[in-house]
Amino acid sequence: MTELPDAPTAPSPPTAPPRRTGFVRFLIRWVVIGVVVLWSLAALSLVAARWIDPPTTAVHMQRRLQAWSQHKPYHERYKFIPLNQISSDLQHAVVAAEDARFYQHHGFDWQEIQIAAEDDLEGDRTRGASTITQQLVKNLFFGTGRSLLRKGAEATLVPVAEFVLGKRRILEIYLNVVEWGPGIYGAESACRYYDESGARNISRQQAARLAAILPAPLRRRPERMNNYSETILRRMGQIGW
Repeated sequence: MTELPDAPTAPSPPTAPPRRTGFVRFLIRWVVIGVVVLWSLAALSLVAARWIDPPTTAVHMQRRLQAWSQHKPYHERYKFIPLNQISSDLQHAVVAAEDARFYQHHGFDWQEIQIAAEDDLEGDRTRGASTITQQLVKNLFFGTGRSLLRKGAEATLVPVAEFVLGKRRILEIYLNVVEWGPGIYGAESACRYYDESGARNISRQQAARLAAILPAPLRRRPERMNNYSETILRRMGQIGW
């Protein structure tokens, strides 16, 4: 009996070389480890900030780098002072302007987020929804860039800041590190530069004008912000300040 030849077998599909697959897994593993390490360092920095005043921030470093890369002169004014040396009017003006429900929320103002989302859908976005806590985290660690990745990382650190720092310390750090003009950081430096006065002596009207430039500190000047400063003063009155 004659044996029939074996039927030809179908060629097996090509597979990725084991070496390449192993490299991809190795890369992903170390990217994940790197992200976890960076997040842990940021969280530990927030814990330390409960007692230690930040010597610099991501925004400060970003502005230095921009000035260096563009070959422009750069002079930084930054002096950290206790919250009790900052006028209560300036504290209230900044809260009224930037985050009116600062003392009610736990890091995220869901009401403002909903309003901003509705405005986006209608194509009529006129304001942001970031809280002072979110802005502080962004200032400390992420600079002024915008991306979904940054927003996601920021969102995971905001609860940490709220938990370990508390409202008073969050406001104290924010008022001391926030950008108030080219190379001008913090309430004391801003008051000295714009009004030739210490932050503890600033008037109610001056405080409202200073708060009015925070959304765009590189473009705005206090003396040009009369209309918006009047809005801030009205908000302060409505809150009871």
